[in-house]
Amino acid sequence: MTTRKRIVLSSDHAAIALRQTLATHIADLGWEVVDIGPTTPESTHYPKHGAAAAERVASGDCQLGIVLCGTGQGIMMAANKVKGIRCGVCSDALSARMIRQHNDANMLSLGARVIGEALALDIVGAFLSAEFEGGRHGTRVDMITALEA
Repeated sequence: MTTRKRIVLSSDHAAIALRQTLATHIADLGWEVVDIGPTTPESTHYPKHGAAAAERVASGDCQLGIVLCGTGQGIMMAANKVKGIRCGVCSDALSARMIRQHNDANMLSLGARVIGEALALDIVGAFLSAEFEGGRHGTRVDMITALEA
C-alpha cells in the first residue's frame, strides 16, 4: 500500500473536461494524480471506468479515487461493486466531508452535468481535507464491510 498522497481519477466521456480541471487542482494541492482517462470524447461506458479506478484504490496503488460521469450515479454504482470500496456521490461540500469523516469513503463521485466547476473544486477540497473520525463510525464502517462477505 502506498504511503504517498496518490489519487486516481477516471470518468466517462461526459466528464472529461471537469476531470482534467480537477486533476490540475489536485496536483496543485500536493497529490500525485493518476488520471486513467478517457481522453477522447467518443461515447464510452462508465462501468468500466468506475471499476478501473476502484481497482486502483482497492489494491492500495492509490489512497483515494474520484470518478465522474454525467450524474455521478452510474459510475459510483460501478465503483462500489469492487470489494473494499466505499464511494459516495456528492453535490455539496458538507456531504463530501462527512463521507470521509463518518463513512471512511475512499472514493468520491461527481456529476459533471449536475455541478459546475467552482462547486466541484469545493467538493473535492472538502473530501481531500477530511479524515476518518473512527470511534462509533468505525463500528458502522465495519458493519458495511461485513456486508461484502
